[in-house]
This record gives sequence, structure tokens and C-alpha cells, in this order.
Amino acid sequence: MQRYSILWADDEIDLLKPHILFLNNKGYDVTGVNSGADAIDHCENSQYDIVFLDENMPGMSGLETLNHIKSTKPNIPVVMITKSEEEYIMEEAIGSKIADYLIKPLNPNQILLSVKKILDNKRLVNERTTISYQQDFRNLSMAYNDHIDHNDWIDIYKKLVFWELEIDATDNRSMSEVFDMQKSEANANFARYIVNNYQSWLNDADVDKPLLSHQLMKKKVFPEVDNKKPIFFILIDNLRYDQWKVLEPIINEYFNILEEDAYYSILPTTTAYSRNAIFAGMLPDDMSKYHQDIWIGEDDDEGKNNYEDQFLKRQLQKNRLDIKYSYNKIKNLSQGRQLIDSVNNLMNNDLNVIVYNFVDMLSHARTEMEMIRELAPDEAAYRSITKSWFMHSPLFEVLKRISDKDAKVFITTDHGTIRVKKPNKIIGDRNTNTNLRYKQGKNLSYDDDRVFAVRKPETLHLPKINVSTAYVFAMEDYFFAYPNNYNYYVNYYKDTFQHGGISLEEMIIPIISLTSKNAG
Repeated sequence: MQRYSILWADDEIDLLKPHILFLNNKGYDVTGVNSGADAIDHCENSQYDIVFLDENMPGMSGLETLNHIKSTKPNIPVVMITKSEEEYIMEEAIGSKIADYLIKPLNPNQILLSVKKILDNKRLVNERTTISYQQDFRNLSMAYNDHIDHNDWIDIYKKLVFWELEIDATDNRSMSEVFDMQKSEANANFARYIVNNYQSWLNDADVDKPLLSHQLMKKKVFPEVDNKKPIFFILIDNLRYDQWKVLEPIINEYFNILEEDAYYSILPTTTAYSRNAIFAGMLPDDMSKYHQDIWIGEDDDEGKNNYEDQFLKRQLQKNRLDIKYSYNKIKNLSQGRQLIDSVNNLMNNDLNVIVYNFVDMLSHARTEMEMIRELAPDEAAYRSITKSWFMHSPLFEVLKRISDKDAKVFITTDHGTIRVKKPNKIIGDRNTNTNLRYKQGKNLSYDDDRVFAVRKPETLHLPKINVSTAYVFAMEDYFFAYPNNYNYYVNYYKDTFQHGGISLEEMIIPIISLTSKNAG
């Protein structure tokens, strides 16, 4: 076990010998000095893992010593020790980035706890995480064998995300490998669950079913419209539940989280279908039937999400909501900055819809640019980039400005993404769509065991271009690849983030409701 070195500065250091001996016996090497000046000299000439500073020393005070040490060695943890409970001393010490604050009289276990919290924290967290995950591993594995419903799957996925983030914070590679296998097993079971239940969700009025894309506005947002405060409905494209969890602590500084819920994206899990369904309040076959002028099918070259504002307008009219609303789609930095400037005006609306496209652009850029692949080689790095973007984005500034007002906010997405790893050969004609996670076309040839095949699209409320149109959806972490240039195609797309198919990551997605914390 590593022995840590501690520097302890106190003008009555001789009286602290019992504490120093206690720490020695616990495996720590302690050097005692009588003044702040001596502490600075020792820090300059030797390496210490932690410094204890008495605040009330003659000559150079503890706070003055702290500032000197931090100016030359900003990363060394310092524990301030004082007899005083005056608030200004605490505030100055905390402002100088102390690691802990102890008040005399000290007891040995109090000191030991502070040392362990600072120096052994990572090791102890790693050990505890490993033990806790091992205890929960069996429970998660057994859950798949029970008769579980859509709510249970949400709970399982949330628990998997929890463990994924916990394990990411450790250095335990073997535990990460075990977790990856467990998540793969979960996705295999989830895919079977969707194949067995999805059609009944759409067609059986009596079956228990989850909230789906086309019901989101009517069930979650519209009931809040008449509550006398503006609503901001913010849809961040491609935002997975795990990405939300890394943004949550940042947002929680400015908002109270009223409800952290999840809903299911419809199939295909793509913008053209799931996002348009949100704003139209309809399933895709109804959109193509009742909104022929703005529905863009697979056989059209036009962008598939150019008419979201029109779908929203018509859904509001259908629900007899005569309200003042806005729709903003943010696709670049300039549009984001313009949105910041418009927040005060948006407060005059009953409903403000904001679609933010960065995460979707990130996933595409990661596929197409080698540099982005290097920056985000796996899920943990992908989450990290998402967090970094958000903290420096106009969207964060928009949210901070909203938090100063009395408003309600929904944060959600239209679908998630999954990192694809295994290819599945498929053959189709030249009119078959290009998405890697689902295919729509005629005369499709594929391996039946690895897909959800829908030969009658009307059973899933999907449009038919012609009488022989079929849909096939990739499950788990498979992606479709054509036989032509197969090896090149597989190497290019393997380990990229894709969407359109069936997985926990793509289908179970967050819908968060918040209220302003700082409204004045």
C-alpha cells in the first residue's frame, strides 16, 4: 500500500504529537513545522501529498500561507484547521480552494477521515463501486428472465446507465468489460421485447403501453400551457439518457427538476419519423395521409425535417390551442447567439419550441472525420464531448437566462444513438434508403435472425411507397452493410454512433420537466 506524506504546520505542533503518531501508525508519514514560513520552505523543497495548516499562527497566518502555497503548487490539497468558527474565515479558505476545513479541538478519527477523503477517495470509491456492482449484477441479469413491462425496461435502462457512469469513474477495466457484456445481453432481451410488443402498442387500445413520440406534446406539454407561465420545450437531437445524466448536475444549479421521466421513440428512430411524429402528434402513415403537402417520404430528396413548424402549427390547431407560440431551430453558432438575444421576447409567449441540432451533428461528424473519432473513441468520451459542448454553448446561456425568469422548461430529444459494432449483410435495389439501422424498400434480402422485419408496414403505421414495400430494423448493435465493397464499408462504419433501429439507447429517451430556481 502506498505511503502518503503529510506536512502539518501549527505553532503548537509539539502538542499534536499524539495525532501525528496516530497517523504514522495508520501508514502516513507526517512532517511537523511551527510556522507558515517553514511550511512554504518545505513545500518548495519537498513533495507532499497533503498539507495541514493552522489558521491562527503568529507571523504569517494560515490564510496567507495557503495563498503562497497555492500560487506555486495549486494542485496540492490543503486542509485548514482553526479554533474560529467565523464565517468570513471559512469563506476565504473555501474561496482559496481548500480541500477540507476542520475546527479544533480535533479528534484522531476526524483527521483520518479528512485524509482518507482526500488521498484515498479514488481507491475507496473504486473498491466500493466494484463490490456494489457485483452485488447488483445478478439482480440485473435475473430481471431479464421475469415477465417485465415497458416501465420495468425504463428502470433497467436507468440502472444500467447509473452503473455505466459509476464504472467510468473508476480505473477498473475488467469491470468495464463485464458491464459491456451485461448491456449487450440487456439489448438482446430488449430487442425481443420490442418485436413481441411494439405492434400491439400501436394497434390495441386495451394494452398497457408507454408514452410514444406522437403523444409527447399532447400528454406532457399541452396540459401545462394554461398555467400562467411561459413554457420552453427544448429538443436536443440525439440526446441519449446517459448524456442527459452528465448534463443534469450543470442544469440543476439553475433549475429545480420536477420530474425525470422517459418515453419511447417510435420506429424508425430517426428525425424523419420520430421527430416529425412529436410535432405532428401523429404516426407516420397518418402524417403521409393527412399532411401530404408537407410530408417528405423516403423517395423524395428533400430534407425530411423542413416542416416541423408547420406540423406543430397544425397540431396546436387540432387541439384547439389558440396560443401565442414560437418555433426556433438552431443549426449553427450564429443562430444560437441570436436565440440568446431573443429570450426576453420569448417570455411573452405561451409556448416556445427550440430544436437544437448539435448532438446529431456531432454523431455525424464523428463518423466522417477521423479527428472527431480520435476525440470520442467510446461512449465515455462521447459523453465528455457532449458535456464540454453544452457548457460553452449558446443553449446553456439561453437556459441561464430562462432560469432568471418564472418559466417552465421541458428538455427532451427525438431518439438516441447506439455505437454499432457488428455488420449484417443486406441486399436491396438502388431505391433503398441509406440509413444503417433500418432499411425501407422492396425485394430486400437479409438475415432474418438479426432484424425485425415488417412486411406489412401498415401494421406499424408506416407509409408504403408501393405494394411490396417492407421495412427491416437492425437490433442490438448491428448495422446493415451491402456486399459491394463490404470490408471497406464495415471498417468505415464500425464503432460509429447510428440510429434508426431497436436498442435501449435509441428508444428509451429522456423527458425532463424543470422550473426556474433563480426566478426573481
